Amino acid sequence: MDYLTVLLAAFLVGLTGGVHCFGMCGGIVGALTLGLPPPRERALLGRLPFLLAYNGGRITSYVTAGALAGGIGAWAANLIAIQRAQLALQVTAGLFMILLGLYLGGWWRLLGRLERAGGVVWRQIEPLGRRFFPVRTPAHALGIGLVWGWLPCGLVYSVLVWAMSAGGAVQGGLLLLSFGLGTLPALLAVGMTAALAGFVRQPWVRHAAGVAVVLLGIYQIGLAIRMG
Repeated sequence: MDYLTVLLAAFLVGLTGGVHCFGMCGGIVGALTLGLPPPRERALLGRLPFLLAYNGGRITSYVTAGALAGGIGAWAANLIAIQRAQLALQVTAGLFMILLGLYLGGWWRLLGRLERAGGVVWRQIEPLGRRFFPVRTPAHALGIGLVWGWLPCGLVYSVLVWAMSAGGAVQGGLLLLSFGLGTLPALLAVGMTAALAGFVRQPWVRHAAGVAVVLLGIYQIGLAIRMG
């Protein structure tokens, strides 16, 4: 899989995983939107700079984590035979994508345990976001977004495992950037209008997203084994 295809796949994972983002982060977006100073919370265009700042901060944190994961993966690959290490990392990433698809579809909640484990770190980071309340400017929103990006999330953790096989810090950062951009439509939509809520909560939407990500995971494993 060439790297542009990898980035496109990461974007699609973010896009299909938007159903999870909606369920997990939709309440956060709604609460932050309602907390904006009047009349911005009522005007769609007034909300937009704040929503872009929230999500810009969130995606920046994703890129930082992706660069760290990519750098760690490249360092680990240098310790052993690089080809074998890359193969192992790519297969592991594919397995995590399958788990992610099962999680999105509501068929197996194993990744929920990772989210609970990540809560230990989150409890140390979360207080940093309180200094940006009340939200009065997009700069405050950006600060909250930077903290929000470290919220425990099985979806993000799966893509970080994938980033470890990307080949380096830059590649890992770009992978998470593509993924983060894929999650953007759902979270912008929920911040601008509540009309999306009923649609996204339909079981068939979650199931379709889950199947799509499982198929991407199977494809990733098959491609890695064939190239290995």
